[in-house]
Amino acid sequence: MSTATPETPRYALEIRDLRKTYAARGGESEKEALKGIDLAIPRGSIFGLLGPNGAGKSTLINILAGLVNKTSGSVRIWGFDQDKNPRMSRASIGVVPQELHLDPFFTPHEAMEIQAGLYGVPPSARQTDTLLTALGLGDKMHVGARSLSGGMKRRLLIGKALAHSPPVLILDEPTAGVDIDLRRQLWAYVRRLNDEGVTVILTTHYLEEAEEMCDRIAIIDHGKVIANEGKSALLSRIDRKTMTITAGEPFTTIPPLLAAHGLLDCSLGEDGTLAITFSRSETNPGEILDLVRNSDIDIRDVMTHEPGLEQIFMDLTASS
Repeated sequence: MSTATPETPRYALEIRDLRKTYAARGGESEKEALKGIDLAIPRGSIFGLLGPNGAGKSTLINILAGLVNKTSGSVRIWGFDQDKNPRMSRASIGVVPQELHLDPFFTPHEAMEIQAGLYGVPPSARQTDTLLTALGLGDKMHVGARSLSGGMKRRLLIGKALAHSPPVLILDEPTAGVDIDLRRQLWAYVRRLNDEGVTVILTTHYLEEAEEMCDRIAIIDHGKVIANEGKSALLSRIDRKTMTITAGEPFTTIPPLLAAHGLLDCSLGEDGTLAITFSRSETNPGEILDLVRNSDIDIRDVMTHEPGLEQIFMDLTASS
């Protein structure tokens, strides 16, 4: 699926000072869901859009999909201004919703054909059979959608989002409730799409997925972007590292040389191991091992652990 054109934009998605305020209703005061969102998502990336429940992600996605009207700001999808050229901006994006909304009376093949027709794709240019086969639904394309499993319905939603060959694909919690094997299949297909030029925007509560899949990540909380950078830069924000030492004899106390070191945070594990947390920028791991050896400890195993995206996510959203 090629998406390159002579006018291919630098950014797949550009959002400037995007705001959304929901009017007061039912005795509730008005709600400011988005408070000046700025995002520029590079073409060809797999971009993670993360945030806790109520952060504003769904509102943002619904605005991009044309389902919610923004209060102010600008949105450009594949170079097309959403206000000035709504038809082309909408045609440039495919959205896979979190909810499994499918008409149970249509077969996957029929659902895909209808979706392609809604976008004006002529029959000769449709990729219905190819997409369904690639998504593992080749043998199910002519059975009623009601007979599909939850995972198959999820794959059909991806197919519908791709029916008009959009250069930008939004996946909103695509693996929610999906088993491990299907999750791997979905991610393999997403990587293939990305290799073919599709820009992928992913929202997920499985932070390990975002850490593995995405090359750039933005975190939204309380309607604001609180982080937006490359994955490596984001992961390097936390300076902590933990070294876990297993000795010939289980640790019952913290060695005095380690306890007296002002830059080390030591704790004993229930399994008799010793966990030492330190600053990577201030302490050399070799110095720690020397302190352990100088304490006449027989080192049998050493493991190190660095905080991942989940810890960074928790730290940032807790302080925002």
